[in-house]
Amino acid sequence: MSAPAAPVGAAGVAARGTAAAPPSLTTVFVRLKLSLMRNGLKGSSKRKAAYFSTLAFALVVAFFMTLGLAVLHGNAHAGTVVVLLAGILAVSWAFMPLFFPTGDETLDPSRLVMLPLRPRPLVRALLASSLVGIGPLFTLCLAIGSVIAVARGAAGAVAAVIGAPLLLLGCVALARAVATANVRLLTSRKGRDLALLSGLLIAVGAQLANFASQRLFEAGGLATLEPVEAVVRWLPPATAVGMVDSVGEGAYLRAAGQLALTLAALAGLLWFWERSLTKLMVTPDGSTIAASGPAKQRGAGGLWALLPEGRTGAAMQRTLRYAVRDPKTKASFVTALAIGLIVPVFNALQGTGSVYLACFGAGMLGVQMYNQFGQDTSAFWMVAQTISTPHDAYVELRARAAALALVTVPYTVLVTAVTAALLDDWRAFPAGLGLSLALVGSMLCTGALASARFPYSIPTDGAFKNVAPGQGGLAWGGILGGMLASAVVSAPVIALTVWIKVADRYDMAWFVLPVGVVWGALATWAGLRLAAPTVARKLPEILWAVSKG
Repeated sequence: MSAPAAPVGAAGVAARGTAAAPPSLTTVFVRLKLSLMRNGLKGSSKRKAAYFSTLAFALVVAFFMTLGLAVLHGNAHAGTVVVLLAGILAVSWAFMPLFFPTGDETLDPSRLVMLPLRPRPLVRALLASSLVGIGPLFTLCLAIGSVIAVARGAAGAVAAVIGAPLLLLGCVALARAVATANVRLLTSRKGRDLALLSGLLIAVGAQLANFASQRLFEAGGLATLEPVEAVVRWLPPATAVGMVDSVGEGAYLRAAGQLALTLAALAGLLWFWERSLTKLMVTPDGSTIAASGPAKQRGAGGLWALLPEGRTGAAMQRTLRYAVRDPKTKASFVTALAIGLIVPVFNALQGTGSVYLACFGAGMLGVQMYNQFGQDTSAFWMVAQTISTPHDAYVELRARAAALALVTVPYTVLVTAVTAALLDDWRAFPAGLGLSLALVGSMLCTGALASARFPYSIPTDGAFKNVAPGQGGLAWGGILGGMLASAVVSAPVIALTVWIKVADRYDMAWFVLPVGVVWGALATWAGLRLAAPTVARKLPEILWAVSKG
């Protein structure tokens, strides 16, 4: 018997065409993003717990913020609040993915250069995949709360349905356009240094805006911000929320102008993003060109000769060189140094500061102790080869803590002294310094424990994220948990300082300084001793965790 004939005619052609039709690029990228998120959680219950805890925390915060915005419905200043909030969201989306950890791994499109993809479909696919995640969900909740606060009547409800998605799309498109335009800049060494400077300028600007807003609130409340809001409501994507407010007020012509401006800005961002992608995918970057000139020999002379001999000195030198030469480690250190000085000094200049705000700078640098092995990345295997006993692990951790203390302790003394001088409050100086040093020791203690129990990878092939996919919740969970634990560890010194201030017994303030130094040293020693056996026992697990990037 002969085989049955193949189907013919229009039905057969349609059947074959349907079976052979590939999925759209947008669908592929969304599924890829979901797969990356899902696969990043496999194999570790700690990562799952950290991720879902972060998700739950973000949802709770988003719920209460959305509820609070919705409660503003009918308030005379609701438009001012939500329009300025939309502007802050836009600025955050534009710059936070570049200078803060746990950035989206889809931000670096240079990974797709070798694939036969056209820029326009790629823009649509990346935009759709960028809407998947905790950040977009949080932003959408705030957008919904914002439009509810200013929507009035049936026309306002229709405008709200349009305005909330436009605000989200505008924020995401702005973030991706800025990130793509800076790929070449931020992946070069000089470019990363420039990006670091830009991040510091942004941080300084944020502090200036914060203090300016405080003065405005003191002068006349939210009504004082109305001139600023009148400008921001015409700046996309805040125009999406301004459009809803205008419709609620019956100003339909103004609302039409804001809607047109929002759509034009979104189209312009997408066009700029597509143009940047085209340039990125056809321009060589020269990353494989060898550096010209002979390599310079770097000896161990100079200041390095002052470090201790043996493993301790070598590990301290390695840690300090990371802080000077590795772009991401340098960014963390310089940002901590700058922000830690800005907050107490600016508050002091405003006349609202306190010597005890110097603890903020100590805490910013103390965070650098967390995830000590992550900065080694896969090269941690060389360190692991030299660790065979808990004592070896203790010496390694002690050297890293000593290198950090070499920077943190003088910096803490300087910040506390400058703050006390600006406030002319030298009687609180010893208590503030003692409390800050106790906090440093506590954070070195908890940082050593977090490095041993919650290591994570710092990717080396991208300038947009400091945590490997799937480990963001683990990183933030370890840092936040460690900071809370540090407060508990230093609680006796905190209680003593509070008692001196409440009882106005500043004659005993000098007693806090030696207590803080001793307590910090004991806390550091205890943390290193407790973490060392875990490091020696879990070397393979640590190496696996820090090698994912």
